[in-house]
Amino acid sequence: MIYIIRHGQTELNNRQVLQGRSDHPLNEVGARQAEKAAEKLQAVSFDTVYTSPLIRAIQTARIIAPDLDPVIDDRLIEMDYGPYEGMDLHDPAPEVLTFFRDFVHNPAPEGMEQLDSVVDRAGAFLRDRCITDSNILISTHAIAMKGILEYLTPDSRGRYWSKNIGNCAVYTTKLLPDGTWSVPVEL
Repeated sequence: MIYIIRHGQTELNNRQVLQGRSDHPLNEVGARQAEKAAEKLQAVSFDTVYTSPLIRAIQTARIIAPDLDPVIDDRLIEMDYGPYEGMDLHDPAPEVLTFFRDFVHNPAPEGMEQLDSVVDRAGAFLRDRCITDSNILISTHAIAMKGILEYLTPDSRGRYWSKNIGNCAVYTTKLLPDGTWSVPVEL
């Protein structure tokens, strides 16, 4: 079974700042969120933990599976927001607001990573690392997680892009005998 989790809250999440690839740790709320997720997943014996290279994802993984050394995989990093990194989401640039209102029909603004790139790297990660029936924890970020969910659900027609995925939300999927994955389910 594969368990995919978004990291716990950071201070930039709390202030509603577009965090992207900037490297910020969990705040106290985020650590508590990860502890609650660990309680929810306590019956799971993880064989492997993969994480984004960013500290907030690493900290989340370590709280949930403290006995395993997380394997860092750059393909799990958050979307590259380019020049919009650090933008106050209370007053977003018009082109970012347009993009966020309808991810499916509006390309990412110039300088941002495109969503198909996020899905491509998510798919490459899953094909390389998750062809197994063991219990795997993947600690990542909101848009990267949406890319994983989109990859796992090819007929979703973009429904995950507009779905709110809160801090420490967990989805599960499993590898099926035919080499595909089950439709992800939120815990």
